[in-house]
Amino acid sequence: MIGKLTGRIDYKGRDHVLLEVGGVGYVVHVSERTLATLPGKGEVAALYTDLLVREDLLQLFGFPSLLEREWHRLLTTVQGVGAKAALSILSTLGPDGVARAISLGDWGSVKAAQGVGPKLAQRVVNELKSKAPEVMALGGTLAEALIETDAPGAPAPGPAAAKPAPAAPTAAGDQAAALSALVNLGYGPADASTAVAQAAADGAAGEPALIRAALRLLAPKG
Repeated sequence: MIGKLTGRIDYKGRDHVLLEVGGVGYVVHVSERTLATLPGKGEVAALYTDLLVREDLLQLFGFPSLLEREWHRLLTTVQGVGAKAALSILSTLGPDGVARAISLGDWGSVKAAQGVGPKLAQRVVNELKSKAPEVMALGGTLAEALIETDAPGAPAPGPAAAKPAPAAPTAAGDQAAALSALVNLGYGPADASTAVAQAAADGAAGEPALIRAALRLLAPKG
């Protein structure tokens, strides 16, 4: 399994790049969002990858972070969502947007992705609502790892190293930490995920504020 590639960009197409690694050129399909963040031809880039294997086809899909790759994998578990449709959803919403849409049941946002109709969008949010918290928690873990890596005294990467830039690691980490705290308090992962996403959408920022706002949303009404 090819999990990550680091090499020189030889060519940038509309939906893919040709990445030269050790004299071998790999065609890696990427979203428009990812393509826009990559450096120009001849420069070094790193992508986490997922290999699609079919009887008559082998395709590599590339992502700037492990979190985005895991969202892509989760999206493709939904019947009718292929690798390119999942890439389209991520290109439109980004990993944080996908998390919000699924947590809030906002299938209209998912439907905005090219090639995704209303029925498929509803299936995505319905089937993944209970699974989304696990990937959201991964976002918090990755954010903590990045903070440790960037902390004073941490070994500096070599001049040729290329580190994929995560999508809003602080916000994702705060939401994941708030979600974890609510689950530890006994709330169900799906309910906690919905409350945290709604709190973030209402403007709460930072772990303590997200927890307080989410607790208000989860409090019994009446």
